[in-house]
Amino acid sequence: MKKLYFLLPFVFLACKSNPSTVSEKASKAISKPLEITYKVNETEVSDFLKYLSSDELEGRETGTKGIEKAAVFLEDFFKKNNVKPYFSTYRDTLTNFKSPAYNIVGVLEGTDPELKKEFVVLSAHYDHIGLEKKEQADMINNGANDDASGVTAVAQMAKYFSETKSNKRSILFVFFAGEEKGLLGSKSLVQKLKKQNFNLYTQLNIEMIGVPMKRDYLAYITGFDKSNMAEKINEYTGKKTIGFLPKEAEYQLFFRSDNYPFFEVFEKPCQSISTFDFENFDFYHHVSDEFKLMDIPHMTAFIQEFLPAVTKVTTSPTEEITMNK
Repeated sequence: MKKLYFLLPFVFLACKSNPSTVSEKASKAISKPLEITYKVNETEVSDFLKYLSSDELEGRETGTKGIEKAAVFLEDFFKKNNVKPYFSTYRDTLTNFKSPAYNIVGVLEGTDPELKKEFVVLSAHYDHIGLEKKEQADMINNGANDDASGVTAVAQMAKYFSETKSNKRSILFVFFAGEEKGLLGSKSLVQKLKKQNFNLYTQLNIEMIGVPMKRDYLAYITGFDKSNMAEKINEYTGKKTIGFLPKEAEYQLFFRSDNYPFFEVFEKPCQSISTFDFENFDFYHHVSDEFKLMDIPHMTAFIQEFLPAVTKVTTSPTEEITMNK
């Protein structure tokens, strides 16, 4: 996640909606979920996350040898799972970074002849902040939670759709670089897509889902009151999957991840989903953000719970997720 300035609380404006009202609204839609027989493999979740957050990748700072290794790893994952490149290759070169840097972008075409013209974007950023500048015992910011965890979730969703072919809409799977440098990867890509008249329905961006919250909902969504996305996700899963987190509104997280450039350009529901609630993880942008602290059963359960939601998003006959007036 792009750096948060916790010492400047006056910058942040509180969300206009009443938290209890919007939370109740999201939970009212609980209904029978879409039946999903596919099972997310916990070992695959663990192995993927372990490599992406390993010391070998040296913190995956944009423009370094470490993130290049991560890019190759993600390309190989797409190839193995029959996810095609969206451009001529999986690599989308950033237009706003001084040295070569790449988003990794794959696509699965929808199965419906009409709905496949619409796109759902599932995304997460694979860059992090690299090495510490001062000499110390541990110098590698591994970024397991931020955001190797989100990348792992999106990768598992790509594997699911590749195997089940259950998406009527087309899906763009994006692993962004340059997020930690100021959302550079998403800012670069969204301009290219806009020029192509890219037909975006919605974007679900996943940020920091490596540890669970101690709340009565699984995750929160940024910009809760900007669309009915929380309400629809809960309807699709049949659970209180998404809730309202006051801290998200206080710190204006909607503007601080790769959903925002897409929202700004396309003016469609583009939001981030997270389980980092400012109380359950002490190592944000810290060398101790490591694989060993990640809760793999939680991550596996998170991905599993979201499968009915992302499936319904890609198959609903109409665009049910809409902006609030």
